Amino acid sequence: MPAPRTPAGSARDRILDTAFRLFYAHGPRGVGVDTVIAESGVAKATLYKHFPRKDDLVLAYLDKVDQAWFGALRAAARDAGDQPGDQLVGMFDALAGACRRDGYHGCAFINTAAESPAGGAVHARTVEHKTVVRAWVTELARRAGATDPELLARQLTLLLDGGLAGGVLDGDPVLADAARRSARTLVDAALR
Repeated sequence: MPAPRTPAGSARDRILDTAFRLFYAHGPRGVGVDTVIAESGVAKATLYKHFPRKDDLVLAYLDKVDQAWFGALRAAARDAGDQPGDQLVGMFDALAGACRRDGYHGCAFINTAAESPAGGAVHARTVEHKTVVRAWVTELARRAGATDPELLARQLTLLLDGGLAGGVLDGDPVLADAARRSARTLVDAALR
């Protein structure tokens, strides 16, 4: 049987794009390397040349998710205007966009962390992502003049994570709006 036609681009990109699609839909543990090889149309040796271990591929997948999700959060915050308080609320527009996407399966980091043993590189990468996002939100909260920027950041990131999870459970587009309104209440209370 001939190999399936593959999209243009480097073999590494094809592997990573395929892994991104499959891992997000089924979780890294639910997808074998042979499936990634078959669907990306590369030879096994090519996959292992770029990603010697499956964990290397999962880490590259998480890096790609990080770029997309954190990029969306920052863009939504910027689009909300110049005021850090408005940006803290505006970042929730990224949640609305994520939850409305076809094939939405929640937070790739939370999903991957649930599948990964604590102490491993993959689990550590999921924790690192959440820590970096919270640090960014903390800095926005500090610039906005929050009385306790760390607490506000923790509250808002918990609200984001809850919104990401809730989007999977009921798929109701009103959820993101409710999260945004809750964020406004938290931000307003923290800036008094």
